[in-house]
Amino acid sequence: MHFLHTLFQHLLPTACIVCSRHQTQMLCHACFAFLENQSLFHYPCCIRCGVDLDDRNTEQNQCKACLLHAPAFDRTHCLDRYDGVLQNAMHLLKYQRRLAIADALAFAWNRLALPHLNTSESAVLLPVPLSTQKLNFRGFNQSWEIARRIQLPPSFQPVANALRRHHSDANQVQHNRLDRQTALRHAFYIHPEALAKIRNKSIVVFDDVMTTGSTLQEIATLLKDNGARSVVNWVVLRTLRPQTRIHSKDL
Repeated sequence: MHFLHTLFQHLLPTACIVCSRHQTQMLCHACFAFLENQSLFHYPCCIRCGVDLDDRNTEQNQCKACLLHAPAFDRTHCLDRYDGVLQNAMHLLKYQRRLAIADALAFAWNRLALPHLNTSESAVLLPVPLSTQKLNFRGFNQSWEIARRIQLPPSFQPVANALRRHHSDANQVQHNRLDRQTALRHAFYIHPEALAKIRNKSIVVFDDVMTTGSTLQEIATLLKDNGARSVVNWVVLRTLRPQTRIHSKDL
């Protein structure tokens, strides 16, 4: 199967998920180089929540909000801006079920994010879950589809369904921070059979998009209430402040 996948990669044309140029790779050299240069790992970001920092907001490498009210999670690592060059690809994956794009996003994470991350210690990798209703409608969990393609060391244990989410009809995209926090209260739970995998473990929570951080805050609180030693977020796209946003038209 691996041989056939490699063969098809070389023989069948595809399109870059950023510029749509036809080629053999899903991320062309030019777009990869641009993404590498603009990766958030090259910019000052809050080590706790991942938001960008400015000259007036760099105390202890944390933003003022995290210094004032420390979140439940310990660290956040983000690959790119939400309104950057990967936004359209993420939308195609989530809303048009272009599942192959998960391979390209995982490739970008493997090449651009993993070298900056500490993966020497053992950890449990959990994707942010969808409710059963949304999972049945979409057909897959985009966070898991990307996460399971990441080249993790043997010390990492990916677990697909440890975290669960109760169904809600609310649309979080249109909510502000306070509304999100209220709507997400008690929205998540841990499958009873997975509790032993959480206790006294370092947990990495993988999410496709982070906006206000309310979802990851609720999950981290749940995990630590159930004995997790630490919680670190890995996020593909992060919503930032307007002054550092870079749009795909700049490519």
